[in-house]
Amino acid sequence: MREEEIEKLRGVVRDCLSKHLYSSAIFFADKVAAFTNDPADIYMQAQALFLGRHYRRAFYLLNASKIVLRDLRFRYLAAKCLEELKEWDQCLLMLGDAKVDEHGNVYDTKDSNVMYLDKDGEDREINISSAICFLRGKAYEALENRALARQWYKAAIKADPLCYEALECLIENHMLTCEEEESLITSLQFGSEDGWLSSFYSCLIKKYEKETVVEAKFKELEKESCKSDPSDPSFLRTLKTNTDLLACKAEYYHQCGEFQKCFELTYALLEKDPFHLKTTLVHLAAAMELGNSNELYLLACNLVKDYPQKPLSWFAVGCYYYCIKKYDQSRRYFSKATSLDGTFSPAWIGYGNSYAAREEGDQAMSAYRTAARLFPGCHLPTLYIGMECMRTHSFKLAEQFFLQAKAICPSDPLVSNELGVVAYHMKEYDKAVFWFEKTLAHIPSSLSETWEPTVVNLAHAYRKLKMYPEAVSYYEKALALSTRSLSTYAGLAYTFHLQDNYTAAITYYHKALWLKPDDQFCTEMLSIALVDESQNGIDPKTEF
Repeated sequence: MREEEIEKLRGVVRDCLSKHLYSSAIFFADKVAAFTNDPADIYMQAQALFLGRHYRRAFYLLNASKIVLRDLRFRYLAAKCLEELKEWDQCLLMLGDAKVDEHGNVYDTKDSNVMYLDKDGEDREINISSAICFLRGKAYEALENRALARQWYKAAIKADPLCYEALECLIENHMLTCEEEESLITSLQFGSEDGWLSSFYSCLIKKYEKETVVEAKFKELEKESCKSDPSDPSFLRTLKTNTDLLACKAEYYHQCGEFQKCFELTYALLEKDPFHLKTTLVHLAAAMELGNSNELYLLACNLVKDYPQKPLSWFAVGCYYYCIKKYDQSRRYFSKATSLDGTFSPAWIGYGNSYAAREEGDQAMSAYRTAARLFPGCHLPTLYIGMECMRTHSFKLAEQFFLQAKAICPSDPLVSNELGVVAYHMKEYDKAVFWFEKTLAHIPSSLSETWEPTVVNLAHAYRKLKMYPEAVSYYEKALALSTRSLSTYAGLAYTFHLQDNYTAAITYYHKALWLKPDDQFCTEMLSIALVDESQNGIDPKTEF
């Protein structure tokens, strides 16, 4: 057969693959390879077999080729076949020997570091070494060697920053601490034209910085633009309305405690793209915080219908039952989500929380410990273990777990708040003041009602230290955030009482009792304050 006819057949194979006509592609690719015995045509035949899900046959074809151990493309595709067949040890053997350190630097490897270009020299391709590192990471993760998986994922993204999947695995599976994520993004060698990608990656990692810092990152990325119509220089497209970017912003609102803003944004995003699963997860979290059971019910029904095999669907069902306080049912569905995907961290957290809500501490701790082991970069399991210890008054043990959580995520204000609470319970009021002030300093956005209990706790700690002016100042700040807190009115009244300002004390005792008329402490202290005020200014010598 003439070369022109063979080239036409190659075109037929490529067209069949683009139209997902895999049986046709396999048929014609087999004939082309038989005519030419060219390695490129054998590779094309193997690709057609792989895409047609004939993994065993594709692997046999590649393995039978003499070039498989000399050509990285052949070796990589053969390893991909073994990945699909779940033969992880064989997959690693096919990829060859290589060593990686904790920072993702690869040693003793013959993999090429050349970036391949297409025939026109215009289209960029992912470095084949990066793809091989990523596949090694997947294999080690499947073999439950998460430490090596983490190292190979880091190697993959370092070999080529365009390998987004490696970064996604590191972030979504909580393999890195906050500091490690920042360090990794900083170490990546982006091309001169990839400034937008560097900014985007910095928006993907955990966002506990101040509001001005995070908003600046988003604005910098939104400014990136390109001409969508070369004939019209004013017609520019930007990432400002990109769903992935807005989903990052919603995550930030959730981490700030701005649950209503988060919910409104994710609701609008799901109107635009109903099947954007990252947005769906954040939407579920926001609806949970707001107690919006109707939204959870509708979302869960749609997810189970559209994605019955995804853990997110059954996690959503669990969230609905948790929201309506049916914790046994919620636990069942959280468990189902973890059985579908053992690396789905929200389900493990929900599973532990469903036990904690029923005060079944041992089972809750077991779930949290599993989550802490599986997701070393996630501080929430360790934080919740500390909360369980605090519930059983094991304050010293709770403090140790809170400090571990702080080591993983130093900037989360909730961790500092819990350290303040445990210090207060241990009567270490100076330490409590330190942690509560640190909490307020770490809050990313402006002070909102969400953080009112922290302000009240700080005021309590100052009162315990007999620093009454500071205590009064923070009680008044708490009242500016919420006027429905019994603890704030009672604390402020008692502080004035201790300063012998009986009139102000009586006023605030009355306000506290207006919120809760049967409060024993305020009722008794009001009576004492009234007696103290009536005796105020009377000379003890004239007293009967």
